[in-house]
Amino acid sequence: MAERLLTFSIFRYNPATPEIPPRMQEFQLDETPNMTLFIALNRLREEQDPSLMFDFVCRAAVCGSCGMLINGRPGLACKTLTQDLPDRITLMPLPVFKLVGDLSVDTGVWFRQLNENLEAWIHTDKEFDPRSPEERMDNTLAQEIYEAERCIECGSCIAACATANMRADFLGAAGLNRIARFLIDPRDERSPYQIFEVVGTDEGVFGCIGLMACDDICPVEIPLQQQLALVRRKMAWAGLTGK
Repeated sequence: MAERLLTFSIFRYNPATPEIPPRMQEFQLDETPNMTLFIALNRLREEQDPSLMFDFVCRAAVCGSCGMLINGRPGLACKTLTQDLPDRITLMPLPVFKLVGDLSVDTGVWFRQLNENLEAWIHTDKEFDPRSPEERMDNTLAQEIYEAERCIECGSCIAACATANMRADFLGAAGLNRIARFLIDPRDERSPYQIFEVVGTDEGVFGCIGLMACDDICPVEIPLQQQLALVRRKMAWAGLTGK
């Protein structure tokens, strides 16, 4: 494949220097074989502008840190090959989350608040005994729980969500996926109605308008549409029966 000269149009703004207004800045970079956006951004920072801000940790689509808008679509820089993109690439920070600077946003505070609001831990009256053996679980059920646990909290589903972009209090697909995980876990002793009291609102499961961009955009391909359907069904029944 012949080398291309790529043009990057990158959002620039540092909240620490508000006197400099937000702007788009262009860079050019020669494409190398199997180059990811992560590699490209690091080259731009090392070779052209050391002030360029973006996040990364694992470089393997596990940590979710490098989420950004890639030509208007949420994605992970470390998982996106430049060969799959046109010659001109526009990069912007994920919406909804607090901007740290340039392409860097603070997803950590958002997800921590989400977990606190959902009380996203096993609720049980059993006293923990570190010497006891692990509780046995059916393999199929364990796999269903693991499916929801695969969320890397990259924020892509939130950034792609129309409701989340309109209202800051919406739990989004990430939150509803987290609830689905506890609804099917037999170790959690909360009743569906107790969970309904937390998510059975417009800020929760009934706020989704059904565009399902979250399902389409998830970089680890969690079946978010299926998880949403599970939570909606159980919450609707809990709301009707009070159980």
